[in-house]
Amino acid sequence: MNEKAKKVLDILMQGNENFAAGKSSVKNRDVNALKTLKDGQSPMACIVTCSDSRVIPEFVFDTGFGDLFTVRGAGAVIGPNILESVEYAVEHLKVPLIIVMSHECCGVMKTAVSEYPEEPENFKVLIKSVYEIIDRNDKTYDEIAEDYTLVKKRKLLKRSEILRKAYAAGTLEIVRAYLNFSTGRVHILD
Repeated sequence: MNEKAKKVLDILMQGNENFAAGKSSVKNRDVNALKTLKDGQSPMACIVTCSDSRVIPEFVFDTGFGDLFTVRGAGAVIGPNILESVEYAVEHLKVPLIIVMSHECCGVMKTAVSEYPEEPENFKVLIKSVYEIIDRNDKTYDEIAEDYTLVKKRKLLKRSEILRKAYAAGTLEIVRAYLNFSTGRVHILD
């Protein structure tokens, strides 16, 4: 891992420790902090995660305005809008780190498992994107969610020349992570 990305990951994991211990240290979560960013942003990382209302990266990593470029969608399925948002963070904002984060008790994973292998009636893109990793073994929803982060990481690299070039040049790292609701802790899966 390049030094810049490692430093950012260390900062975020310390922030997660603060969050899990109930000892937030962030100072830039008020309107005055927001005012200072009106002319631009330079976030330290891009977080690709689910739009689940319980998953708020800025809280989980104990950060504030301007610290994270957060890209969210149900199940964090990598569609064109998600991909281009991540590309923007890398190409224009020069983030050195992308964290692809899943979470405990994901509704998309539960729905996919319950409907597999039938053609889903609704939410076809969301559900079918998970089907590729369901093999009907004894995996729990949470294990599938963890495995799905690898699929998402691979799709980011496969579908984006921008990300592939930055990754190959060593200016970008992509890390897989999992948020445990019971503890508030983020576990790095790589």
